Amino acid sequence: MQSESLLILLAEDDDGHASLVQRNLKRAGILNDICRVKDGQEALDFVHCQGQFAGRKPSGPLLLVLDINMPRLDGIEVLRRMKASEATAKIPVVMLTTTDAPHEIEQCYALGCGIYITKPVEYAAFVEALRRLGLFLQIVKVPPEAA
Repeated sequence: MQSESLLILLAEDDDGHASLVQRNLKRAGILNDICRVKDGQEALDFVHCQGQFAGRKPSGPLLLVLDINMPRLDGIEVLRRMKASEATAKIPVVMLTTTDAPHEIEQCYALGCGIYITKPVEYAAFVEALRRLGLFLQIVKVPPEAA
């Protein structure tokens, strides 16, 4: 794991999927804190330290694991806004979603996502995908958030 404490922000509206992601990343050896938000607006508020996260102080590296299909703001719009803002453009974004439409995959990469992972429908395959994501997160290097 990184010497700085990488914070993983999980933007996932489905409680079952969020629990599965958090549990299986921990099983994969991720010791980092995982903070969960339930929609796209909360994700933007978190990264910009606004709204209910107004008191949050950026410290160390942050990585966003982002679902596409969420209420208020979808993941594609969150990605678009983050990459358009100088303050958040360098935060790496991993898309983790059930959506496997080629045009959405292409759009996410064009907007600046680092990785696009489709959630497998089958439980065992989903768990394996999360295990592999956990292994990746153990070696990835992420810059600190802009203060």
